[in-house]
Amino acid sequence: MKNQNRGQIRIIEAFLAVLIIFSSLAISANLSVTQNTKASSGLASIGLQVLLKLDSDGSLARYIDNEDWHTLRDSLNLVLSAGIAFDLTVYNDQMQQVNTDVVSNGDFSSQDIAFVEYACASQGSDFHCYIIHLYLAVAT
Repeated sequence: MKNQNRGQIRIIEAFLAVLIIFSSLAISANLSVTQNTKASSGLASIGLQVLLKLDSDGSLARYIDNEDWHTLRDSLNLVLSAGIAFDLTVYNDQMQQVNTDVVSNGDFSSQDIAFVEYACASQGSDFHCYIIHLYLAVAT
């Protein structure tokens, strides 16, 4: 009886081995995607905190109203960690780009890029609403 079932048992054994290999590949692919998402959300959190810090005393809107892009770039360089590259673009309420100069500190050679969108309003007598797009990456 054993000799007659030997082929069937080998087929079942091969099927189970293939199933185990494919399931381990599927699980390992899922783990690497989850880790990249966590790093990206950490950068987004850092970016949002930086914009909130600059906007807490009205500095952010003042830099934009005065078109003082150099000071805005320097402020972001001071507040962000040394290993983080950024690129900031400012839009008005009609989604037209406001900044004429590049507000960035380097190139994005990393694959892990985070995006933050932030709304800012000026505190002066003339009301202006700005939408800020901030891209962050770990510099390599």
